[in-house]
Amino acid sequence: MNLTKTNLLRIWHSHCLSIALFAYILIAAIAATQGLLAGPKIYVPGGRPYIDYNNFRIFKFSFYHLIQNKDIYQLFPDDHWDLYKYSPGFALCFGLLSWMPDTIGLLLWNLINSLCLFAGIRMLPGLDAEKKSWILLFCLLEMLLSIQNTQSNGLMAGLIVLAFAFAERRQYMLSTLCIVFSFYIKIYGALAFAFYLFYPGKPRLIGWTLFWMAFFALIPLAVVSGPQLLFLYKSWLHLLMNDRSASTGVSVMGILVSWFHLDGAKNIVTAAGALLFLLPLIHIRRYGDLSFRLLYLASVLIWMVIFNHKAESPTYIIVMSGIGIWYWSQSPDPLNRVLLILSFLLITMSVSDLVPAPVRNGFIRPYGIKGVMAVVIWVRILYEQLTLRYKPPVETHPI
Repeated sequence: MNLTKTNLLRIWHSHCLSIALFAYILIAAIAATQGLLAGPKIYVPGGRPYIDYNNFRIFKFSFYHLIQNKDIYQLFPDDHWDLYKYSPGFALCFGLLSWMPDTIGLLLWNLINSLCLFAGIRMLPGLDAEKKSWILLFCLLEMLLSIQNTQSNGLMAGLIVLAFAFAERRQYMLSTLCIVFSFYIKIYGALAFAFYLFYPGKPRLIGWTLFWMAFFALIPLAVVSGPQLLFLYKSWLHLLMNDRSASTGVSVMGILVSWFHLDGAKNIVTAAGALLFLLPLIHIRRYGDLSFRLLYLASVLIWMVIFNHKAESPTYIIVMSGIGIWYWSQSPDPLNRVLLILSFLLITMSVSDLVPAPVRNGFIRPYGIKGVMAVVIWVRILYEQLTLRYKPPVETHPI
């Protein structure tokens, strides 16, 4: 038994990142297989059935609707359920997958999501391979949930982490590319521009940001006319404005509504959250501290979900990435360890089949328990940032 355990530990220490990579590739293949083999899905009682991997179909057909000069922000019930809500530029970029058979395109889309986050964590500075592997394995089940829904959340998390890692290496062209592309997928990716307060070369950062903003804004002109593109941006803005007023999500606002019946204060809540997010930046002398910067990366990843009115369960791969980075970028702390375990139980496991359906449907989901635990962790990070009581890492440590 001891020999076996020793061998397993030796394998883990020598190949931990390879093991994590294999796990991420495996879940991408499993999720794609599940989606392709699953039966039709009905999204509203009495509604028509749609293919199980509906979100992938939304992205796929957004490209075809774009090149057909249609308003891509309208419903297309013959093609998929629900609306396309991302930018015209992302619709064009998805054309790289749209022309492929779904069996190939879906697998590649899942791999893009899972491997983008893997690459981002792999490139993080200041963490050894074992810590990075623990972060990845900590996020594994949440990543599976996200790609089972064929959403873009793994890609979003990966782009933000990659942007930070590239900025740390002063590779500003690639860093700004990641953040701007994330913005053109989901606009709250722009929050990551806060990273650039920490680095020299502000003119280069501004220049590359403006370049990529213009590039992704105008690239649809390759397939549509100028007036049509302007119309699409107006339609997208109209959709986003209406969408914001119509939902609260698994977020701070959702918690206020479900727990305290406080509705109608979205702008106030968002403004308060933004103020708290920016408050630790008063510690200008800590900008050169890698641990402080990693805390801000974790804060960005969690904030963009808990203050997002459209946050839903599969979005929480972004949160779990932030929690993993927060925990493993510090030395062991008993309270943080308890919070880490609780976050895994209440964010990831709470919506699994291990929890009885009456509990999931009667308590976990209606009261936004995933969001509650994410807010608790974010407040803990904010406390550590403001008081400077975070603990720089001294050794590799598992949970």
